[in-house]
Amino acid sequence: MSVVLRPMVGHDVTAVAKLEMALFGEEAWSPDMLASELAGEPGRYYLVAAEEGVIAGYAGLLAPGGGQADVLTVGVAQERWGEGIGAALLENLLTEAGRRGCTEVFLEVRTDNDRAQRLYRRYGFVGIGVRRGYYQPSGADALVMRHVIARARPATPARPARGSRRWRRGGAA
Repeated sequence: MSVVLRPMVGHDVTAVAKLEMALFGEEAWSPDMLASELAGEPGRYYLVAAEEGVIAGYAGLLAPGGGQADVLTVGVAQERWGEGIGAALLENLLTEAGRRGCTEVFLEVRTDNDRAQRLYRRYGFVGIGVRRGYYQPSGADALVMRHVIARARPATPARPARGSRRWRRGGAA
């Protein structure tokens, strides 16, 4: 068996909402909120990690243009922690952000969620601030993190070998 990443669709909302509730309790997004995210702005991108029809994780990104993107959510079923599902979801979000021309990605994570923070740091996110009382209704603080998407450097023309007829002292051809 292997996990497959695919776009989240409307019929996934019930399973994702159930997983969301198991992971985040009173701070979970409702099924209506999830459904509105899928039907919302064109800059939104959601995917699920599924295995034999069972959703093991999900993630969402907002990348409307303008160079910035936001990781909106990442969740993996507790019984599947440590299998690389969260990493695969995050990698996919970062790839999509880069594909959309984004140069940086932001996210908020609970200050007491060390596991998630380690994952994000492994992918180059750094803490840049704290939002006090961000999570409601608990009032938990959020660490704001930022990731800079490395741009591929343009290829530099190869210099001819020294024995080549085009090589002259001073670099002029």
